[in-house]
Amino acid sequence: MKKNPFDKFPHIETDEIVLRRITEDDVDSLFEIFNNKKLFEYTPSIFKETKDEVVELIQRFNRRFEDKEQIRMAITLKGEGDFVVGMAEMYGYNADVNMIAIGYRINERFWGRGIATKSLKAMIKHLFEDIGINRIYAEAMPAHTASLAVMEKCGFMQEGIVRQGFYFPDKGVVDGVVYSILRSDYFEGNGN
Repeated sequence: MKKNPFDKFPHIETDEIVLRRITEDDVDSLFEIFNNKKLFEYTPSIFKETKDEVVELIQRFNRRFEDKEQIRMAITLKGEGDFVVGMAEMYGYNADVNMIAIGYRINERFWGRGIATKSLKAMIKHLFEDIGINRIYAEAMPAHTASLAVMEKCGFMQEGIVRQGFYFPDKGVVDGVVYSILRSDYFEGNGN
């Protein structure tokens, strides 16, 4: 059972979180994320200074899904309303290899609550069990130790460091650490 992850926009729920489509109603909570420079210390900069820029970004997210390039989802907490506490993403889908990349960004006010780990695990489960993906990978800067720890907690294995392999507009050329998890790793680790 192999499906294209872009056939239908995912709606992923666990006991604690919901990963859903981002809408323009989310502009205020997303602005809190995109207007915090600290959240872009280890990623390509997409810092936004106005809510109008965030509205344009939301529209771009929707176009990228329609163009089958990227899936950006809002992360909300069950029982705490529709406030977006972070974003999860899937991108770089390669049908021939049957792989996709994933990432996340959590609002600083919600750090330390395990939301990144819960979101990553929810995406992994969806991609392996519902879509039939074979390989999921993620990239981070070596200095982003919190993100590396989340990936390891979720069963990813470090593949190596891509030396001077990424360009960030406000940082120049940087190193990146590549992690991955295979379908076989996931099912062996879950006792299946």
